[in-house]
Amino acid sequence: MASKHIEVVVAGVRPLTPRIKEYLLASVDGRPLPRYEPGAHVALHMASRDRGPIVRHYSLIGGLAGRDDPRHVYRIAVQREDRARGSAFIHDTFAPGTRLRVAAPVNNFPLDRRDACTLLIAGGIGVTPIVSMARSLARRGCRYSVVYAGRDPAAMAYRDMLEEVAGDRVRFHYSDEAGVLDLRGLLASQPDGTRVYVCGPAPMIAATHDAGAALGWDPGRVRSEVFTAGPTGDETAFEVELRRSGRTVRVGPDASILDALRLADVPVLWDCARGECGLCPLPVVSADGPIDHRDRYLSAEERAAGETLCICVSRIRGTRLVLDA
Repeated sequence: MASKHIEVVVAGVRPLTPRIKEYLLASVDGRPLPRYEPGAHVALHMASRDRGPIVRHYSLIGGLAGRDDPRHVYRIAVQREDRARGSAFIHDTFAPGTRLRVAAPVNNFPLDRRDACTLLIAGGIGVTPIVSMARSLARRGCRYSVVYAGRDPAAMAYRDMLEEVAGDRVRFHYSDEAGVLDLRGLLASQPDGTRVYVCGPAPMIAATHDAGAALGWDPGRVRSEVFTAGPTGDETAFEVELRRSGRTVRVGPDASILDALRLADVPVLWDCARGECGLCPLPVVSADGPIDHRDRYLSAEERAAGETLCICVSRIRGTRLVLDA
C-alpha cells in the first residue's frame, strides 16, 4: 500500500488528563485533508535530533461532540508513556507551529452502521476510536451503547464528551473502585445480534474475544483495535541489508523495519501495519541476534524456524539483519 505524505502543522494543543494531550493537525496550505471513516488512524512521521526517524500511529477523533472538525484538520490524542520514546517526544516538542508529515488515513477497524445494535467498549487511551464511532452512531440515530473503563475519572480522556454525545447510553467503569470489568457478563446482557467494537489494552481485547467465544458467539461479532506491536522500551537501532537489491537501511529504535524501508523509498508490500494480514513478511537470510517476533500472523513453528519475519512490527535484538529482498 502506498501512502502519500502530507505536510501538516500543529494548530492547537490541549491537555486532557495529566498524561494525555490532544493535538490539532492542520494542512499547511489550508486545503482539505483526505477523508476517513470512524475507526481510522493516521501515521505521524517525525524526526528526533537524537534518535532519528520516529513513526507513530494515532486514531482520528473527528471533532468534539456533534461538531465535526474542519476538513483541513485532524484531531488526535497522545498518552505519554513512562519511557522517553515517541509519545514523550510529541509531548515535549509539539507546540503550535510545529511542522511534520502524516500519511493518508488507514482504517483497520471499520464501523458497520447497519448493525441492529452496537456495543462500544473502551479501555484507557483506547477511547479515541470509540469516541469517533459514538459520534457517528449518535448522529445517525443508531441503536448503541458505550462502556468506558479506566482507573479513575481523572485519568479518562473524553469522559465528559462521551457523556454529552451518548447520554444514558454510556456507562463508566472505574477499576480502582470496582475492579476488573466483567466482560462476559456485559456481553451476555446484550440484545441478540449485537456487534461489539473494543479498543484498549491487549489483555482487555483478548478477554473480550474470549468472552464472546465462551458465549458461543460468531467470532465476527467482536471487532477489535489494539496497537500491541508498539515499542516495549528496550529497542535498539540495527541495519537491514536487502540482499537482492544491494541496499542497506538503518532502522532506528523508534521506527519499524517497514517504516525505515518506506522512508528510504524501498518498494515493499504491506497493508495492516499491525502484523496481522500476512502481506509484508520477508525471508530472513541471516541475523546476528534473536528475532523479536511481534506479529499475530506467523505460526509458532514459523517463528521458531526464524526463516521469515513481518517487517511491519518485528525486529531483531542485534545489529544486522539480512533479508532476501
